[in-house]
Amino acid sequence: MNDSVKAGAGSGLMNKIDLRVMAPFLALALLLVLGTFSNPNFLTVNNLMNVATRSAFIAIIAVGATFVISAGGLDLSVGAMVAFVASLMIMFINSAAIANPYLLLVAAMVLAILIGMGCGLLNGVITTVGRIEPFIVTLGTMGIYRGLTTWLSQGGAITVRDFEVQQIYRPAYFGTVLGVPVPVIAIIATALIGAFVLYRTRYGRHVIAVGSNEEVARYSGISVRNVRIITYLIQGLCVAVAVLFYVPRLGSTSATTGMLWELQAITAVVVGGTALRGGVGRIWGTICGAFILEIVGNIMLLSNFISEYLIAAIQGAIIIIAMLVQRSLLRRQ
Repeated sequence: MNDSVKAGAGSGLMNKIDLRVMAPFLALALLLVLGTFSNPNFLTVNNLMNVATRSAFIAIIAVGATFVISAGGLDLSVGAMVAFVASLMIMFINSAAIANPYLLLVAAMVLAILIGMGCGLLNGVITTVGRIEPFIVTLGTMGIYRGLTTWLSQGGAITVRDFEVQQIYRPAYFGTVLGVPVPVIAIIATALIGAFVLYRTRYGRHVIAVGSNEEVARYSGISVRNVRIITYLIQGLCVAVAVLFYVPRLGSTSATTGMLWELQAITAVVVGGTALRGGVGRIWGTICGAFILEIVGNIMLLSNFISEYLIAAIQGAIIIIAMLVQRSLLRRQ
């Protein structure tokens, strides 16, 4: 009798543990162990900080993607949006008649934020008002943003020409605060804000409700259209924030900037435990997923077991495996 009670208690404990929540963190821990065995330099503070810094772009964009996907949407245009926003930001820096370099930089950053939010708003309005599948809409806007970037750059690169502005801006990516890289601080800040909005606000509850069942949400008095439009607006804002850290890294952009970043962002979201069908959003899992993608690439570079040119193929395989795992866990419930 006691054995059966213990077995029941153990089963109850396992049922309380959501494997979808724990899976990305367990995978990250296993990757850290694998990386340690593959190269003794892997588990050093410098290398891990470099990995976290390089993951900043995808991690920040993926926070926005978590909102979009949790509400039952999808955005394939984020990579092209990065290229478009970054191009306009650099062109403004090069052409604006503002003598003070600090004021010029602030104005350029504000412009980038506004353009990013505008691009996200456009995606949201066309998707909801036009009642077109988000896959089709964002596939179309991806072509528009990428094509406009190619036109603006005339097929080449757009580079910051003001050396003084470039030097002032460099610490935004290469600088540290108390030994922590600025992009890593940006990841934490973005995730904290995203988690608060999704988990602690009425809007966040509406996002999950819309993604879970659109009709029930509508009958409950939730404006499904507004909720979804705002998710795309948040996505555009996150893209713009990522651009603010991308521009000082290279000081240049081109039509190939952000190529396949949409795949990486969606992979980070799915690996992090957010359901691609909507209704579930895990901000911290998304950040973990972004780290996993960067660590996989880092291990490949340090170990020489697999060619670094296969990183995109590995990332594509990861999202398929993650979807299979999600489906398997759902069937067990």
